[in-house]
Amino acid sequence: MIQDYFSLALSNLRHRGIRSWLTMLGIFIGIAAVVSLISLGQGLETAITGQFSTLSTDRLVVQNDGGSFGPPGIGSVKKLTDNDIKIIESVSGVERTIARILRTAKVNYNEITRFEFIGSLPQKQEDIDYIYDSFSLEFESGKSPLSSERGKIVIGNDFKEDNGFDKDIRPGSSLEIQGKKFEVSGILKKTSSFQFNRAIFMLEEDMNDLFSLKNEFDFIVVQVRDRDRVEEVASEIARKLRDDRNQKLGEEDFSVQTPLQAIGTVNTILNIITAFLFSIAAISLLVGGIGIANTMFTSVLERTREIGTMKAVGAQNKDILLIFLIESGLLGLIGGIFGVILGIAVSKTIEYIAITQLATTLLKAALPPYLIIGCLLFAFLAGSISGIWPAWRASKLKAVDALRYE
Repeated sequence: MIQDYFSLALSNLRHRGIRSWLTMLGIFIGIAAVVSLISLGQGLETAITGQFSTLSTDRLVVQNDGGSFGPPGIGSVKKLTDNDIKIIESVSGVERTIARILRTAKVNYNEITRFEFIGSLPQKQEDIDYIYDSFSLEFESGKSPLSSERGKIVIGNDFKEDNGFDKDIRPGSSLEIQGKKFEVSGILKKTSSFQFNRAIFMLEEDMNDLFSLKNEFDFIVVQVRDRDRVEEVASEIARKLRDDRNQKLGEEDFSVQTPLQAIGTVNTILNIITAFLFSIAAISLLVGGIGIANTMFTSVLERTREIGTMKAVGAQNKDILLIFLIESGLLGLIGGIFGVILGIAVSKTIEYIAITQLATTLLKAALPPYLIIGCLLFAFLAGSISGIWPAWRASKLKAVDALRYE
């Protein structure tokens, strides 16, 4: 019996081919928006979560507040100095400080020029080793330059191949950065953090020469002896820096961020992004549902005599109701199938453009099975729900009145 209902519903949809396709267009676009936006949103969440998973609970970061988007401290007008390092090291509980520099630089390789992030490696060998150990960085090939080896760089794994330069980079390769030649000493293994996968690292002295820097840093990594005292140490560092700069509480031009604060900030941003994406998807599906309801109302009017004939030969109200509900559900499901295909294509295209043109893996599409299955199920339910009122109206038509309808 159910098979007969589906066969009849499919036959009716094929009979009204153009109208059926135009009706499915709303659900088609809505589901495509859901799949592409949510898959990219989840990919972004995974990438950013992986970025912060490398944070240790015994470290905090001091940086000057800047106004641009990017890595810590990169947009700061006022930079941190050796004086700030001395103040931080004077705080009880601080075990080690490592100042870092970050810049965006013009990189030329294989006659192709791109802008990439450049990060500094400390001048002391023990600090270099600490950076590798604390962030669980290992080398896939080559090795780290010694603190005395100028003109050598370490690159993230994303530079190895499919790097936007149309040529693989290997240890020994020569890259031109800001017009100066540097030799690739080593390539890092793939990590969960895009910060390391798509970055170039060089010794601090090389960065100072390359960018004409003197006694300025973008942020300072602080290791605390007792991880249970991280919040206490952070408060004391902030107090001492305020006193040195003659600033009041709440008027600081710097920030001292603990791992918990960093993760909390990221979660808040991700929640806002998720809510925004769901709202767009909901509006798209609402428009698609209204389109199905409108089409089904028109269909009921056009098929009034047909409904009367079915009732005259014995069809009951529930039969008419099911036929129209299945028909509207199939409109949603078929639109959903094509929407999923389009959504996957859009998200994968954006991922490809992000990797090849923007050199970032932040917009990597995540397509878990539950997203695809959920979208198809939701599309069918959205179609069915949109058709409830027209189907109920159709089932309540009296056979005599329906047969007289002109």
